[in-house]
Amino acid sequence: MSPARSPSAVSRPTLRDQIKDALLQRILQGTYAPGERIVEIGVAREFGVSQAPVREALRELEILRLIESEPFRGARVRGVRPEEIAETYPVRAALEEVAARAAAPRLAGRVKPLADALEGMRAAAADGDLHRFAASDVGFHRLIVGASGNRTLIDMWETLHIDLRTRLTLIQRHDDLLEVAERHEPVMEALDAGEGILAGRLVREHIEGFGRSVAEGLAQRPSEEAP
Repeated sequence: MSPARSPSAVSRPTLRDQIKDALLQRILQGTYAPGERIVEIGVAREFGVSQAPVREALRELEILRLIESEPFRGARVRGVRPEEIAETYPVRAALEEVAARAAAPRLAGRVKPLADALEGMRAAAADGDLHRFAASDVGFHRLIVGASGNRTLIDMWETLHIDLRTRLTLIQRHDDLLEVAERHEPVMEALDAGEGILAGRLVREHIEGFGRSVAEGLAQRPSEEAP
């Protein structure tokens, strides 16, 4: 089993995370139009920080393909179709279905780390803390993937940058965080019972639903406001 990060040891948002979330919301809400330049030094002045955390935030948004950077021209918002943002979710759903099936024998009767991650989500939801919630959410899923023992699957899952995409999804959906947290309970119960096929189906439905809602939310925006 791959070592997993402890979901209970969730740090407070870093400057990079705060800036990244603010820029992400502006891109999704159309405050920054496609093609518009995001001036690094201007953002740094707005937040009263050095350019280093701004540069890190922009780099992570570039990983999500929400912005593009060119030498000597800085960062600009990409014109992104809703389908492009959502297209990784079926891939992630398929990976986690396989992971849950493989992990069930290892996690049967030993789901306390998952329960701790779920409690972390509930506590963060009660506080309205999106950063902590996303960290606990990703921690829950990382535990399942790690318990699969499949190194190829684990590596593929990590390349999808699940932490960034989870934050994007939660910001886009504006769901009740506690409701989102409770959707993990059936997955945990199936794993606790060693029912891998059921756990795989439930986790796949959960993730595919997230992907659909992101695409639908973006598609409903007027075309001039969509990122």
